[in-house]
Amino acid sequence: MADNADRAAVTIQQSLEATLARRATLATQAANDDCEDCGYEIPAQRRKAAPWATTCIECQGIRELRGRHVR
Repeated sequence: MADNADRAAVTIQQSLEATLARRATLATQAANDDCEDCGYEIPAQRRKAAPWATTCIECQGIRELRGRHVR
């Protein structure tokens, strides 16, 4: 019989594995220079500073204001 600590540990492990899988997917994707929200090119400075970014700085700001920054 699993107690609350066991269930919490399983939930944390699953969350960690999902996060790592998303990061691995982003890291292995071909470089996409276009923002997934607006379609405009992500500036080179942003791509250099945050190579995993899939949105331009403006769209990322909007996502954070709306609370949508978690996929």
